[in-house]
Amino acid sequence: MLSFKVYHSKIKPSEEEKQDIVIFLHTHLQEFSDTKEDITKCLDYAVKNNVTSFGGFVLVIKEHDMLQGITIINKTGMNGYIPENILVYIAVHENARGKGIGKKLLLEAISLAEGDIALHVEPSNPAIKLYESLGFSNKYLEMRLNKS
Repeated sequence: MLSFKVYHSKIKPSEEEKQDIVIFLHTHLQEFSDTKEDITKCLDYAVKNNVTSFGGFVLVIKEHDMLQGITIINKTGMNGYIPENILVYIAVHENARGKGIGKKLLLEAISLAEGDIALHVEPSNPAIKLYESLGFSNKYLEMRLNKS
């Protein structure tokens, strides 16, 4: 049986839960992963953990108390010209892929988010098909200038 848990500014994960979330995402994002430090920053932003932020939420899906998927959505503090939310991370346990867990996780996240949602996805990521099936579209080509 699948169950959801939501963390946000009023319900924060414990230190153990936080580490579980970071390790899960770092592991199951595979080649699309960021450093554990960057994932931790994103999580802290979402739950307003000792950082100034607009907040957001972390959504965890479990089956029989085992982590099956996690997504983190951060609020942007904008609307109209930039969507109100950005889906920063979404990952499903490698042993649970192809069972609809990602779709359930994403649908629940969409229902919890207030306002529009943007996400960045690599062109080679097979999850693009899921995003498109749920109404996401590719409106812009993203370009970045890295000044570091």
